[in-house]
Amino acid sequence: MGVRNQTQVVEFVFLGFSGILNSHLYFFLPFLAIYSVTVLGNLMIFTLIQLDSSLHTPMYYFLSHLSCLDICISSVTVPKILVNFLYQQQTIPYNQCMAQMFFLMSFTETECALLAAMAYDRYAAICKPLYYSHLMNPKVCAILAFATWVWGLLNAALHTTLSSKLRFCGVNQIHHIFCDIPPLMKISCNDTYINQLATHIASLFVGVAPFLFTIVSYVFILYSILKIHSTTGKRKAFSTCASHLTVVIVYFGSALLNYNPPSAGYSLETETLVSTMYCIIPPMLNPLIYSLRNKEVKGTLKKVLESQRKVYI
Repeated sequence: MGVRNQTQVVEFVFLGFSGILNSHLYFFLPFLAIYSVTVLGNLMIFTLIQLDSSLHTPMYYFLSHLSCLDICISSVTVPKILVNFLYQQQTIPYNQCMAQMFFLMSFTETECALLAAMAYDRYAAICKPLYYSHLMNPKVCAILAFATWVWGLLNAALHTTLSSKLRFCGVNQIHHIFCDIPPLMKISCNDTYINQLATHIASLFVGVAPFLFTIVSYVFILYSILKIHSTTGKRKAFSTCASHLTVVIVYFGSALLNYNPPSAGYSLETETLVSTMYCIIPPMLNPLIYSLRNKEVKGTLKKVLESQRKVYI
């Protein structure tokens, strides 16, 4: 074996933004704006839910967890991107790469399960209204929320442990903008069969299963809505799940593009765009979707703003 094959890397180089070497500072401000909107928007949603007792319902309980997750997902990737833009370098130490991958996988996979739990909540509310308070009592909601977080943590721990056993033999250039399993396996110089097998099996349980559960839930929801005779009743029932359905489409759609590229693969520029759409844009859109399309959230925000205005007058 040559010296190169025995050398383990100590840092990785992201190539996702390698085509804009002289324009890093121009990208710094847009990404800073996106991160600021993400954190402030989700923090606003979380705070409004805590302040208004009328929002202390299962749907908004899960939404508060979604807001926390979106802040976490964005904070795992964007600050490092901003630092690299500022210092005009695209590197990350090995240990930080493993940590970034662990937390990113944990939060994104928790969000998959949480969106499925939110779909079940909408199913119970629309299809089983007489049993809703029993099906979605506070204890059940707490167990579901706790289970989604544990689900994501355990799966991320498994994949991070397997990835830490990969050897890169001096090759440290990642065709990506953050650390993730597929790009790391591409540059690994040892057998990745176990990693690939674990990834495929986990994708069925962590990605496909929650997605199918959500789809099936909405099939039943749609069937129940169509049985409502009044147009007003149909519109009211659909409005309660429109925001969640929009978030599901955005999240799973971007995840599908990110983890299921065409057989020929993406170009570096396209892969950078898809990665951005997957882990940076959805966390920013979610609070906008829920605040613009949700009367209760808009009403609470209006009350809070009016009360603050009276304090300063």
